[in-house]
Amino acid sequence: MSDEQRICRKCLLRDLPEQEYFQNMYQYIANLSEDDKVSDEEYEYRLSQCQGCDHLLKGMCQLCGCFVEMRAAIAVRHCPGIEKRW
Repeated sequence: MSDEQRICRKCLLRDLPEQEYFQNMYQYIANLSEDDKVSDEEYEYRLSQCQGCDHLLKGMCQLCGCFVEMRAAIAVRHCPGIEKRW
């Protein structure tokens, strides 16, 4: 496996170059099974709702601490807010 395709399962984000940990996150999302992942349309809808939220800060939800792009991709996940956006 080339370095570009490597997913570091034992690394902390602080130990990875910034671009590499974003690549790892997007690779994780891409490798989710279709049963576990929302449709592309639902994913974009969820992200648009997060973008309008005051709790979004640098790609992370201040309510739960997740990366919203990862949480939004997973079908069984939902917005952690009291008034759910999705």
